[in-house]
Amino acid sequence: MLKLLTTTLLFLSLSSYASDNDILTVDRTVSKNIHLSFPNEKNIKPKESEFKVLNYVLMSNETGERWSVITIENTASGNRSLEHDHIMGLFADGSRFAPQENKLQFEGGEIQSITVSFGEYKFPILAIYTSLDGQ
Repeated sequence: MLKLLTTTLLFLSLSSYASDNDILTVDRTVSKNIHLSFPNEKNIKPKESEFKVLNYVLMSNETGERWSVITIENTASGNRSLEHDHIMGLFADGSRFAPQENKLQFEGGEIQSITVSFGEYKFPILAIYTSLDGQ
């Protein structure tokens, strides 16, 4: 009986610990005034679009998941479809990645916020941008 109770308590504490590591926290923001100039030998760029990043909040957890809430404006006068490859994340080692697949419809001039995942990565995200924002 004692062995069963000990095993149960151990399992509950480990599952509680695992779920605590999954909790996302807001990362410290990097000033937009900072100039980042990582080399881009592979010429990785977001797909051309008429979307502009107005602001973003970066989030991560202890397991290395990278997420962001991004507020995006459709600068076109007509309807547009935002796809994952229109957005790019710049990481602290100079790597550039698009978020995981998503698609969102925008009316002309519309502003929306979207939460996207950049998967797991060792280095934090420093900047989020589109083709209009440059990087």
